Amino acid sequence: MSEKPGNQTPNTPDVSETELRSMKVDELRQEARDEHIAGASDMRKEELVKEVAKARQEDHDGGRKQSSRSEASNSGRSDGGKEGRAKEGSGKEGRDEPGNQTPNTPDVSETELRNMKVDELRQEARDAHIAGASGMRKEELVKEVAKARQEGNDGGRSEDAGGDAEDLGAGPDGGKIRYGNESSKSLKYSQEITSTEEEPEREGRSLATTHHEVIRQWAEERGGVPATVDGTEHGDHLGVLRIDFRDRDANLREVTWEEWFKTFDDRRLNFIYQEERTDGNQSNFFRLENPEREDA
Repeated sequence: MSEKPGNQTPNTPDVSETELRSMKVDELRQEARDEHIAGASDMRKEELVKEVAKARQEDHDGGRKQSSRSEASNSGRSDGGKEGRAKEGSGKEGRDEPGNQTPNTPDVSETELRNMKVDELRQEARDAHIAGASGMRKEELVKEVAKARQEGNDGGRSEDAGGDAEDLGAGPDGGKIRYGNESSKSLKYSQEITSTEEEPEREGRSLATTHHEVIRQWAEERGGVPATVDGTEHGDHLGVLRIDFRDRDANLREVTWEEWFKTFDDRRLNFIYQEERTDGNQSNFFRLENPEREDA
């Protein structure tokens, strides 16, 4: 594909594609990933130029929306929102519209939320225990965070979630990995996570923890619930522990986090998992390991 001079991407008047074409493919691909553009790893240079140009323009527009809306309101009209980019694999188009389009959130400013960075929105979504936050795009995050904030204003979220919405804490070992004579190589080469604030060193990194809240947040972001395998119980004790993503094994029985973590700690298990695959997509991989090789 030939690299054309000037700007051939519609609706990006404030972005220099000439500057983008002077960048290396790896630099463009990294910026595309930072903007959470799906499929960046497989794009050619010209595709990357166009997608990054759109992303920069949207960032530029987001910074000036407040003043333009203020001018429009003074004249008694609104110019409406700009169309957001439809990202590969999303299955729908997101629209970065002004004002508040999320029903039943009158006390929440979506304008303020749209001016936040995606990472900031994603962290607030995680803090609010919103399932699937890691895989959401910006407009989805805006809507979900707006709902969560409104529920917080109404006092309904804590009532509905009850005690389960409280931070479960680190657990008896402070989130640290448990070691034994039979610790696996996987455990040895995994990055230890001892706080909900820690992030993987890179995409696809193997992680390990015993931190209760880290494990719960990871599971709930993927729609997972604590479970045990039916028929493996030992008297009044839970059997084999699993996370049920509700689409895999009919033999799993949901239990409470309290029951799950009691068994997890009694057996001195470690939780080995991934946040993202090497391609940057969300990963559901996990396994439980006992450093003494007892059945998990």
